[in-house]
Amino acid sequence: MPFWIWIIIIAVIVFGILPLPVLGFYLYSVLLVRTSPKKWGRECSIPDDEEYKRMFDIGIEWEKKYSSHKQPVEIVSDGFRLVGEFFDFGSDTSVIIIAGRMESLLYSYYFAEPYRRLGYNILVIDNRAHGLSEGKFLSLGFKEYRDILRWGELLHDSFHQKSIVIHGICIGSSVGLFALCAPECPDYFRAIVAEGMYTCFKDSFVNHLIDGHHSVQPATFFVMLYLRIFAGADASDGPVNRIDQLKKPILFIHSKEDVFSLPSEVQQVYDRCRSEKKLVWFDKGAHSRVRINAPERYDETVIDFLSRLVV
Repeated sequence: MPFWIWIIIIAVIVFGILPLPVLGFYLYSVLLVRTSPKKWGRECSIPDDEEYKRMFDIGIEWEKKYSSHKQPVEIVSDGFRLVGEFFDFGSDTSVIIIAGRMESLLYSYYFAEPYRRLGYNILVIDNRAHGLSEGKFLSLGFKEYRDILRWGELLHDSFHQKSIVIHGICIGSSVGLFALCAPECPDYFRAIVAEGMYTCFKDSFVNHLIDGHHSVQPATFFVMLYLRIFAGADASDGPVNRIDQLKKPILFIHSKEDVFSLPSEVQQVYDRCRSEKKLVWFDKGAHSRVRINAPERYDETVIDFLSRLVV
C-alpha cells in the first residue's frame, strides 16, 4: 500500500476526520497529476458510459479507415518527449486536435472527420502527461501551450504546412487559446474551434463539485493552492482573462445542457472576444459530447466556419 495512504488512515484514526489539506492534496493528485504511466493512457477513460464509449469506438473505426495516411511523429518540449500521429491527406493546411483532461490521441480521432472533409491534414497528439507522452503535472495551458507551438513548428518546418488550425475540447480549448494568444505565436496559426470553453478552471472545478453534490469549500482552496505550487498554474486565470488578446478567428461550439462549462460562462468569454468570432449553440449534449448528439450539424458548423476563412 502506498505510504501516503497510510498517512491518511493514521490521520483518520487520530483525528476522527480527514484533514482538509490532505483531502485537498488527494483530490489534486487524483485529478491533475499523472501518478503512474497507466493513468490517462490510451484506453477509453469512461468505458462504462455507453455514449462516451460509442464516441471512442467511432473514432477507432475512423482511424482504421484512414490508417494508410498515418505516420507517427514526436517532438521535445520543455524537456518532455511528446508523441502524436499525422494524417497526411495531401494538403498544406493542418488541424491540431487537442483533447481534454484524461484523454489520449485515440479520443481525438472522433473529432477528425469534418477536417478530412475540408481536405485538411490532421495531427492528433498525446498531451503531456497523457498517452505515450512524458510528463506528470497538468498546468491547464500555462505550460502546455508551448507544446502546441512546438507541434506547429514541426508541421510548418518538416511537413511544409502553410496554415494551421486548432480544434480544442474542454481544457484543450484553453490550451489552444493560450497558444494563439502567446506573443511568440507564428502567423501560420490561423484559427481555433473551441468546444466546451470555460471561463477559468476554478469555475469549471466548482461546477463539477456542485453537479456531484459536494461541498465547494474548502477543498477548492487547497486543490487550487497545490495546482499553483506544483504546476505553476493560476486556476483563476483562464480563457475569460485571455480572450481579449486573441487576434485569430474563433468558433465557439457549446451545448445548452453543459453543466461544467455553463452557457452563461461561455457567453462571458464570447462577449469579451474582440477577434472574428461565432458562437453556435446546440440543444443537446453533455460537456464534450456535442458532436455525438448532432454529428451532421456539428461537422457542417465547423466546415462552414472554416470555409469562409482564408487559411
